[in-house]
Amino acid sequence: MRRQWWTLLVVCAATFMLLLDVTIVAVALPDIQRSLHASFSSLQWTTDAYALSLAALLLISGSLADQYGRRLLSVIGLAIFTMGSLMCGIAQEQVMLIVSRGVQGVGGAILFATSLALLAGTFQGKQRGMAFGVWGSVAGVATALGPVLGGVITSGISWRGIFLVNLPIGIAAIVITLRLVDESRPPRASRIDWLGVVTLTAGLFSLVYALIRASDMGWGEQGVLLCFGLAVLLLAAFVVVESRVPEPMFDLSLLRTPTFVGGSIAAFAMNASLFAMYIYLVLYLQNGLGHSAMGTGARLLVSSGCTLVAAMAAGRLLNRVPTRWLIGPGLVTVGIGLLLMTGVTADSDWTHLIPGLVVTGIGAGMVNPPLASTAIGVVPVYRAGMASGVNQTLRQVGIAVGIALYGSIFTASLHDALRERLANIPALQGQAGQIADAIGKGAAGQAAAAAPPELRGQLNSAVHASFATSLNDLLAASGILALIGGALAFALIRSKDFVAAQAPGRPAQSAPQRTQAP
Repeated sequence: MRRQWWTLLVVCAATFMLLLDVTIVAVALPDIQRSLHASFSSLQWTTDAYALSLAALLLISGSLADQYGRRLLSVIGLAIFTMGSLMCGIAQEQVMLIVSRGVQGVGGAILFATSLALLAGTFQGKQRGMAFGVWGSVAGVATALGPVLGGVITSGISWRGIFLVNLPIGIAAIVITLRLVDESRPPRASRIDWLGVVTLTAGLFSLVYALIRASDMGWGEQGVLLCFGLAVLLLAAFVVVESRVPEPMFDLSLLRTPTFVGGSIAAFAMNASLFAMYIYLVLYLQNGLGHSAMGTGARLLVSSGCTLVAAMAAGRLLNRVPTRWLIGPGLVTVGIGLLLMTGVTADSDWTHLIPGLVVTGIGAGMVNPPLASTAIGVVPVYRAGMASGVNQTLRQVGIAVGIALYGSIFTASLHDALRERLANIPALQGQAGQIADAIGKGAAGQAAAAAPPELRGQLNSAVHASFATSLNDLLAASGILALIGGALAFALIRSKDFVAAQAPGRPAQSAPQRTQAP
């Protein structure tokens, strides 16, 4: 009996690490930028490398766990994630950090794919429901605490501490798993769809690379267009592969169920709107307003705290209110909150963001609990793992694509706004590109210091006003995306699509990828 609780402890510890690293890194990005002299595109890759690795390998990790054992794969995942954390913590230049984040993502994908499967194989009956409830609470707390812990560790130790803190947890989890967690695997393991993995991974990488490259080179640059074309071909090849292999990692027939499509759209829109915007809100609070990492984390707690409270309320309503009335309106609420944050000016303080942060937090809390159950509630139990894995994959794709897309919009908007404002300062005409690049590298202060003393005040005013204009563009774009996602989710999600034999909110035994996290 005691071994059950050790399994729960290990799974919760691994989940806490994984979900913490989704939000904890955002607060440290400005410090990473200054420490490693990283470019703006490198900051995007620091987050996207983790999300892309998770998205590309999440589905295949479940198949590997079924073949070789969930405990074994969990240990391997813990080892890879811990090693990736160490590599991140000691990284001396930006390329090493990006590669290390990708390694973390590989380990994270394996852990996501095995965590709930281990619980489902260890606990039975009412105890299983209790175990999943504890796991869900840990997931919610990790997501909410990410910005605060990131700020505390970054300000109190350094940005390296947010990665190195994973080492003792990871090592302890490996030891406990090897000694006290039982091995489990299904009676029949599915074949590994390697061709699907290759085409999906290459397609997603090409798409995100094109979006990030566009922020530096422009949308019409030949390399950007080539990468976009390659992404289209590879993702189309992925669809063809999945339609023809005997045991696909993504069964395309799931798309015939409107509720599954609606839930998938909501998963993508949720992460591509609010969670992808976190990186730019952090840059505004630290580089734009001058707050410390700790101060930034405390201010973002306004949103994550509301998310935690709203998620608890939404969890109680799951069996009383149709899912569409939580997911659709919740995403619309997120969109409204993002639009409420627009109107930032050069003279705005962070308090301008408070109403929007509160509203987006409430909306996110409404969406997350029912979204997890929707992913597995519309398919038979034996397909729940795949359905849940697809939902989680789309969440990570949403973060990666959202961050890259907003980066391109931000850069173009910043250049245009600076060019317009510097046109009235003859001595600075033609320097908009250089100043925008300096802002992207977190060196706006150095750019201002290099200007003639009599022009520094005008330049600072132009920089702050241009940054505010660009942030408003991103908030508007992300808000509209959330509104569209909410409308589509509300239209597509239907109560009649849910499988009656599977009780609402009860995790299926073969649903290892289910999670409520961003």
